[in-house]
Amino acid sequence: MKKILFISILIAVVAVAAFFSLKVGKVAPEKAIEQNLLVQIDSFTNLKNQLLTAAEIKNVNEKQLQQLFRNTRLAYKKFEWAAEYYQPIATRFINGPPVKEVEIDGTTFNPAGLQVIENYLLPKYDKTKSKELISELKKLDDNIARYKVYFGNVDILNWQIFDAARQQIFRVETLGITDFDNPILQNSLLESATSLESITRVLSYYTDGSDTKLIEQLTAATNYLRKNNNFNSFNRAEFLTDHGNPASISIANLIVALKIPVIRYNRLLNQDAKTLFDTNAYNVNAYSNDPSYFITDKKVALGKRLFADPILSGTHTRSCQSCHQPEKAFADGFTKNTVINSTVLLRRNTPTLINAALQPAQFYDLRAAMLEDQVLDVVANKQEMHGSIKQATALLYKDKEYRKLFHDAFPKIDTAGIPDYEVSNAIGSYIRSLVMLNSRFDEYMRGNKAAMNQSEINGFNLFMGKAKCATCHYMPLFNGTLPPKFIRIESEVIGVPRYAKSMEVDTDMGRYNLVRIDDYKHSFKITTVRNAAQTAPYMHNGVFTTLEQVVDFYNKGGGAGMGLKVDNQTLAADKLSLTPKECADLVAFIKSLDSKNVTPKLYANKQD
Repeated sequence: MKKILFISILIAVVAVAAFFSLKVGKVAPEKAIEQNLLVQIDSFTNLKNQLLTAAEIKNVNEKQLQQLFRNTRLAYKKFEWAAEYYQPIATRFINGPPVKEVEIDGTTFNPAGLQVIENYLLPKYDKTKSKELISELKKLDDNIARYKVYFGNVDILNWQIFDAARQQIFRVETLGITDFDNPILQNSLLESATSLESITRVLSYYTDGSDTKLIEQLTAATNYLRKNNNFNSFNRAEFLTDHGNPASISIANLIVALKIPVIRYNRLLNQDAKTLFDTNAYNVNAYSNDPSYFITDKKVALGKRLFADPILSGTHTRSCQSCHQPEKAFADGFTKNTVINSTVLLRRNTPTLINAALQPAQFYDLRAAMLEDQVLDVVANKQEMHGSIKQATALLYKDKEYRKLFHDAFPKIDTAGIPDYEVSNAIGSYIRSLVMLNSRFDEYMRGNKAAMNQSEINGFNLFMGKAKCATCHYMPLFNGTLPPKFIRIESEVIGVPRYAKSMEVDTDMGRYNLVRIDDYKHSFKITTVRNAAQTAPYMHNGVFTTLEQVVDFYNKGGGAGMGLKVDNQTLAADKLSLTPKECADLVAFIKSLDSKNVTPKLYANKQD
């Protein structure tokens, strides 16, 4: 053990010496950072190898293994900012989630990496799984090699470094302080401090002696994390408003001050966003097919009218607005709505459309990649609208006023008809206009400390911490779209009961109906918590009528925690042990997420 400790200290000294020697030698910042990344990757590799060597010892000390694992994770956190940004595929197998994942395109990823290893070592080392542990540690080598090849041969650019550094701050804010990637080890606050400390060193290359504000802010944030390292009592609201936001703002300002050219591309989190809570932080066009689908005022006006027009349904008796009612936060208030022209209930509850544009897939089972796909699916669905886009466009084309609106929204030479995509894109554009990140919580995060009361602030800290809500409902969107890149959206198996007091899991198989993998039985999209106070009842089947019931369900560990047979539950079945006051504070916080002005004026059929 002393020999291992000596080697670890030696590597750390070499890394620090290399860092400062590069700086003194006036090497170009990006080149110095590349070389330092290679040193950090070597340090991670060495610690991983020490862990592997220890794991191969028959009577290894459990605490020694666990400490080596803790050190290995800390070593990874030093270069996580670059690993996640430049090599996301390799990083998925270094520190990805410990569950099988299927992309929207059908690509399957088996679990691998540090989070899988964590389950072998904690809370107790299972010696019967030593072969599996050794195998997982050896698997890391291929992706570590990819890191070394990349950073040893591909130039990284200044604008990318700043972008990656800011994304790492956002990663700490949304995932790092929630125990997202080390739920058993529960060392997330110290890991976050290590991560920010590394970012501070990277950005110090770009600040001269007179410009110390950013470095001071990052140092203060790091010190705050190290000093306040009790997970349950950590004040996340204070950390974000007093440390996280100021630091990310200063990084954005430094980019401007240094006149660093930025290559722009289409993504959800705008590159100009200084914080995650800016009023213009999110790009509603991010998940559009191409620029021809982007939102315009004329498309929105047309889509608004089509949204309320029953002409799209086969019987001309139901519109989109029939189920997504603006006065009910674009839900309908029913457990389940009915099959068109019937009293038979539909299969699933109607979700809100507010902020639906901020997720890369639609429906509870994630079967639609775009809002336009969702529109076409609903119109054609025999139970929902039982319509035909072809027939609807023919009728719309006969209407002189609609013809003009379509021509204005989609200028074209050919006016022989209305293409299907124009209908779906107009409605999709209207739904994109329903992005409303203007709750009291947002005001608070933008600096208005009077916007939330103490109970709501307590609830937010619980949501992000002890209650573990934010490990699935990711801040600040509070849906399942994984920050800070916002490319993937996740689904979970939580064991929702068939009825409120039933001991039987709901029969709806969710994603399994589309992806025939056992892990996806009863798996459903992680929906947004924003506006939840206005969109009862809850869950895909509308089984819970109040937020209090929902909180109680999670407090008990979901279906498995309540004793239901859910062999593949991804939600931890452990009880959260929330007190009645803590449950009340959680509900109070959720209510602070209500958007303002959720009932924009809609066209009623053909009348403005």
